[in-house]
Amino acid sequence: MAGTGSGGRATDGQTLRWGIVATGRIAHRVTRDLARLEGAELYAVSSRSEGSARAFAEEHGFAASYHDNPSGSGYQQLFEDPRVDVVYVATPHAQHFEVVRAALEAGKHVLCEKPFTINASEARELVQLAGERSLFLMEAVWTRFLPATRRALEIIRSGGIGTVRWVQADLGFPAAYDPADRLWDPAAGGGALLDLAVYPLTWAVAALGFPAGLRAQGHLNQDGVDVQNTLALEYPEGAAAQLTSSLQSAGPGTATISGTAGWIRTGSPLYNPRKLEICGQDGTSRVEEFHDEAEGFIHELRETARCIRAGLQESPLMPWAETVQMMGLLDQAREQLGLHYANDARAVTT
Repeated sequence: MAGTGSGGRATDGQTLRWGIVATGRIAHRVTRDLARLEGAELYAVSSRSEGSARAFAEEHGFAASYHDNPSGSGYQQLFEDPRVDVVYVATPHAQHFEVVRAALEAGKHVLCEKPFTINASEARELVQLAGERSLFLMEAVWTRFLPATRRALEIIRSGGIGTVRWVQADLGFPAAYDPADRLWDPAAGGGALLDLAVYPLTWAVAALGFPAGLRAQGHLNQDGVDVQNTLALEYPEGAAAQLTSSLQSAGPGTATISGTAGWIRTGSPLYNPRKLEICGQDGTSRVEEFHDEAEGFIHELRETARCIRAGLQESPLMPWAETVQMMGLLDQAREQLGLHYANDARAVTT
């Protein structure tokens, strides 16, 4: 049976003027989908570099660009622009807290790349601030909004594979060591855990809920960054999940959700699957495919716009409590791995 993603353009509501913070690879990819969203105006972009800001604005058709100068940071100047309604934050992980806080304090709605923050303490503070300011705030875990993901959850919740008892998921690729790259830079929140593990965790938590216990194993390099990790999630009555993320090795990049009456396996990569294989208790299987005109980010962008227009502060598909709880799981894993970041010192002192 074939399914189809919506993939096209949003259709209703007032125009929202978007600001983009940072001009790296992910910002380009998300902006290409944002340009497809009806009712979205690509208004402003900020970068530390004047050249990067102007080049990004010219490539994607933004009306304004901001950059660091004696007047202040590029992102702060963007937030001071009264014409910006909502901002998408695509900075390295360790900068999320500072940038999102500044955006909320300036009265902007925010969609922030995953991981939402470095730790749960930062996440709780941002959620509290958004609540106080009556602003929309959401973590951009795009996998949560994809048609394939929502279909898999529909099957699970309808009992299509019985009671889920086990989840296995992995994501990894061999990344060349470069201490200047954000993946390997502890100051940027580098490592496999924060960059990759959120996707296997997303599938496990979606299928089984949050665990009663977590055990983490892994290896840190000479810079104190984790290059590979495995997470074992423990649930009441013996249900379990085994999750791996790696910057050392490639894997199938899939998630398998096993129940008492069948199983579901995602296509690869599990963060943007375009097909599901579903096997029933009798051993027969079928494949459902999901065709999407856009890359896949459009679904989280559409949900952001829908919620803002509806006056919601959080999305029912990506609620604040789940974001904070997921950061808490990552905190537990980091403690067991011995993985620490500079942002953690701020959490201890506040």
